[in-house]
Amino acid sequence: MPSGLAALLDDVAAITKLAAASLDDVGAAAGKAGTKAAGVVIDDTAVTPRYVTGLSPQRELPIIAKIAVGSLRNKLLILLPAALLLSWLAPWAITPLLMLGGAFLCFEGAEKVIEAFGGHDAEVHEAEAIGDPAHLEATKVSGAIRTDLILSAEIMAIALADVGDKPLWERGVVLAIVGIGITIGVYGVVALIVKMDDIGLHLAKRGPSAVRAIGRGLVKGMPKVMSALSVIGTAAMIWVGGGILVHGAAQLGWHAPEETIHHFAEGAGGGFLGWVVTALCSGVVGLIVGAVIALIITKFFHKKHE
Repeated sequence: MPSGLAALLDDVAAITKLAAASLDDVGAAAGKAGTKAAGVVIDDTAVTPRYVTGLSPQRELPIIAKIAVGSLRNKLLILLPAALLLSWLAPWAITPLLMLGGAFLCFEGAEKVIEAFGGHDAEVHEAEAIGDPAHLEATKVSGAIRTDLILSAEIMAIALADVGDKPLWERGVVLAIVGIGITIGVYGVVALIVKMDDIGLHLAKRGPSAVRAIGRGLVKGMPKVMSALSVIGTAAMIWVGGGILVHGAAQLGWHAPEETIHHFAEGAGGGFLGWVVTALCSGVVGLIVGAVIALIITKFFHKKHE
């Protein structure tokens, strides 16, 4: 009996060590996959604040919370099962689906640019929204969650590609950790950005003169920062969408666009300048594709209403 118990305890200890090693592997894989998705995370952080511009300050944090919950739902209830299912049954379908999402981002971004230069549609929408704050909030939240779905899909795809050789359960755990961690990080930063003017107001009312000066600077500067982030967010949608299309085309066998952009980036010296060139080239691709889609949709709707 003692020897049997000892053997059982040895087996339990071995299983425990194996489980601990597996958890260490999962943690390391999640960290590595999350790091590779950092580029899209930055874009996601730039895109989101534009969805709370023009709204009541009292509603900013509740709206960000709604978007964050929607983002978690996107990642854990939609994208995680879909990614695991596709990686198991039809891994070839992941790239085309991501390219469809990228095309949608290009369209949304190009539509914002067209409205900014045309002005008419944007003014009509704003006039309609001002009369109904609840409708405006619901529209902003749904738009943010819809855009987040595409960006989150790219994040999850990058993470999945990095753990594609792992067992199915480990892939699922890594994707869940990456999804939750990135969501908390992104929307925590977004909340800090949009409430920075309130922090500045608080600092401006108390403390040493230097602190009050910093507070006044934040209050004066944050409206400009928010306007800039709105522009950056639109640009991010276009360059991320274009980047998805270029990378997807290369994975499907058409390497010319990606190789051309890589050549330009190397010509700029690589590093940060190379990244800027890559982003600009991806943005040009995204803007062209998005504008074409917007034109087709506009023509289609005009014909439909005639």
